[in-house]
Amino acid sequence: LSGASIAGTILTAANLTGANLTSADLNWARLVRANLTDADLSWATLMGANLGVADLTDADLTEADLTAASMIRADLTDADLTGANLSWAGLPGADLTGADLTGTDLTGADLTAATANGKTVWPDGFDPVAFGVSFDTPDWDD
Repeated sequence: LSGASIAGTILTAANLTGANLTSADLNWARLVRANLTDADLSWATLMGANLGVADLTDADLTEADLTAASMIRADLTDADLTGANLSWAGLPGADLTGADLTGTDLTGADLTAATANGKTVWPDGFDPVAFGVSFDTPDWDD
């Protein structure tokens, strides 16, 4: 599905484990409870997409555009969000444990009750606590 234009598609609970969605147009797509574990979504556009309770564990979201995406309680454990645009995205209750958010735009993002740990990498100068992120005890045995 690399480069596919599937904007507005309803993919509720879809199993997209390991899918190649590089540069795909998923704007306004409904991916609620979708399994996107290990999926490659680098450079994909997901503006306004609904990724509530989606599993994005180990997903590559490098440079993805997630402007105003809804990611309520999404699992982003160990996801690569380097350079992604999460401006105005809703991430309440999202799991950001071990996620790499280097260079990510979090302008206006809602991170209320999101969780992270000592392995989560934040953009320079970003204060996650001020945005409502809570920290789990780091698991240094990984």
